[in-house]
Amino acid sequence: MIRKSNQRIIGAGIAALMAGAALTGCSSAAEDAGNAAPVTSSDVELIQGVRSLSNAYHANWVDGGDLFGEFADLEVITITDESDSQRQLSQVRALGASGKVFALNVDPNTSSDTEAIVNAVTDAGGFVVTQWNKPDDLFPWDVSDNWVAHISFDGRTSGQEVSEALFDEIGGEGNIIALQGILDNVPAKQRFEGLQNALADAPGITLLEDQTANYSRSEALTVTQTLLAKHGGQIDGIWAANDEMALGAIEALRAAGLEGQIPVVGFDAVPEALEAIEDPASGYIATVSTDPWWQGGAGLAIAYQAATGEIDVAKLSHEQRAFYGSQTVVTVKNVADYLQAPPLDKLVPDFENPWLRSQGAIK
Repeated sequence: MIRKSNQRIIGAGIAALMAGAALTGCSSAAEDAGNAAPVTSSDVELIQGVRSLSNAYHANWVDGGDLFGEFADLEVITITDESDSQRQLSQVRALGASGKVFALNVDPNTSSDTEAIVNAVTDAGGFVVTQWNKPDDLFPWDVSDNWVAHISFDGRTSGQEVSEALFDEIGGEGNIIALQGILDNVPAKQRFEGLQNALADAPGITLLEDQTANYSRSEALTVTQTLLAKHGGQIDGIWAANDEMALGAIEALRAAGLEGQIPVVGFDAVPEALEAIEDPASGYIATVSTDPWWQGGAGLAIAYQAATGEIDVAKLSHEQRAFYGSQTVVTVKNVADYLQAPPLDKLVPDFENPWLRSQGAIK
């Protein structure tokens, strides 16, 4: 699906874009981009790529990108792939068919998707910022200046912190189950590593079992029901690698008459999770915010600045081209700070300097 905003046109012609790309070809675009003079703002097409607008986290990301579009006075095109990696790559390969230089901020579905995406952007002469997923040994400077930067969040740190919140809630002793995300997904792996690090420091806590629910609420509902049946009354807490799965686990607890009796933690700080944290009866005690509005806006700002020549990508440091953003554990104590989308003026400093929230280089 393609959505355009500020005009909010939904369902514009991806087929036409893809056909155009096939006709125009792109073999010389990267060379042309390297020799071209800096373009003006009106020559740039802003594009953001996420899995689904039905995912509240990605919906907030898209709203953040739209705020940057408002700041730059440019339309923003949103492409969604519904977790279909081939579809995502086909959409990226279709970009640039309009003849404009494009600036893309994208969340690849898996680490193995990233190299093909950034190569496609390089061939088309666009500029891309990727987030979350890339192979550990592949960096933007290894590919081209068209892959401007990669942003991620150290899930090991947040994974340990939110796990410790769960352990504290159950008094430092008891049994938990864990719902993992997509197994070839960097944040999923890092978050689970953070849980394992917290377990190593908490001898009173036992991980009874972990299973993947692929970041899906419906899968998490089924997996949790299975584990509740298997482990009976032994489960004292539930750890989930994202909010969608945590909310699925709460649905399973509700169906079993256990909602509020077994604490649950997740990640992403989506609105429904934040509302659950506000309600002590839900048992949802903590999530982690990476500020998706910032991710959508700041990532697009970096790609835009490269496309317009405001920044010289070749002169950026490695820390500027692969860095961790800031994140916060959200509990009932601070949830009120995360319930509303930020106004544009609050994000303007981040749009002007997208590295303000850098927490250091990805190594």
